[in-house]
Amino acid sequence: MAVCDWLSAPIGVDASRWVTRTGCRTVLIVAHTIVACQRLLDVVEYVESDPRVQVVFTAAPDALGRDVPDYLSRLDALVLPWDQAIRERFDLAIAAAHNGLHQVHAPLMVMAHGAGRGKLTWTGGDGGPLLADPPVYGLDAARLTRDGHVLASALLLAHQRELDILRQQCPEAVPVASVVGDPCLDRLVSSLPWRSRYRRAAGVADDQRLVVVSSTWGTDGLFGHAPDLLPRLMDELPARDFRVAALLHPAVWSAHGWRQIRAWLRDCREAGLILVDPEVDWRSIVVAADCVIGDHGSVTTYSAAIGRPVVHLAPTRPKIIAPGSAQQLVTGRAGRLDLCRPIPPQLAAALPLGRRAVAASVTSRPGLADVLIRRTIYDLLRLPAPGRHRRSRPVPVPRIRCGSPA
Repeated sequence: MAVCDWLSAPIGVDASRWVTRTGCRTVLIVAHTIVACQRLLDVVEYVESDPRVQVVFTAAPDALGRDVPDYLSRLDALVLPWDQAIRERFDLAIAAAHNGLHQVHAPLMVMAHGAGRGKLTWTGGDGGPLLADPPVYGLDAARLTRDGHVLASALLLAHQRELDILRQQCPEAVPVASVVGDPCLDRLVSSLPWRSRYRRAAGVADDQRLVVVSSTWGTDGLFGHAPDLLPRLMDELPARDFRVAALLHPAVWSAHGWRQIRAWLRDCREAGLILVDPEVDWRSIVVAADCVIGDHGSVTTYSAAIGRPVVHLAPTRPKIIAPGSAQQLVTGRAGRLDLCRPIPPQLAAALPLGRRAVAASVTSRPGLADVLIRRTIYDLLRLPAPGRHRRSRPVPVPRIRCGSPA
């Protein structure tokens, strides 16, 4: 990865010599991974069209962030090198992960990059014995504080339940926390009327059923602990009646390499598998789906929250799921896929889990995330919010290479 030169504009001591529009508030988008960046892009839209605001991006250090600089480049984003970003001051910084945030000089707004905070803190490797009662990740003092101070000026929560957990795990952060809902779920709901467009873009005929296989990253993810599932689906589901799409967490692609993932699945792709690139907005594929086979990842939870039938493959370490979370609700209610039995009858028997109940476990502010987050941003920027703003829009129609081995 090439090292980026420092920028002379629009920020820096000499920036006034080079910029065309002056006096803008500067907002730094701190992108740790592709997943975090995709969540932040929904929020960026609330403010980036404001002529009083200049948005810049930076790729923060992260073990699974190797692909972020190229991703930001393809977005035509103005990207500051991390070493420059941590030596400048900004009017606001927004992040959806935690690494390195103590180095950022700006009021900080922190949000989740998944379906709320649904996992317990766990570190792999040889880090010593696991905690008997691990905290919920992202609501713990280890990530929210540094040197006795709360890092965030605003901590965005999706659900009232998270505020209750925060009071127990990091009470000093409660004054900066607010329950604003889930912008990802709101956008999924807004995208439902576009279902037929997404299906056409994916190459799914009107008389075919689209089965989506979703895997989170790590050995507990479906792609890790059930490596034979996709080949079996391509063998057992008649091509005239079914299409199969694979949604692998971007961290899977980052850790193993895009070429390797495509090579591992070459036979499946030649048989018609829709292997969705990690930069494609996965929400379009979930809206297009007739059934989802998933694990404990957020995509499975979001699928159930919009009424998609879900079949679940249990993780090998169920204790990584936070008690009372939406993920626990979905994995507890969903039918379990038995790999010792034929798969088609199990998919035919899959039913929705109760859309309202699942959605209510994801967000306490349905349909309001855009209004509440936008209000928080402008409060932190100390600017009056414009009188009009965009509401949640359908996600774009994807460009997908359908079953191509290329």
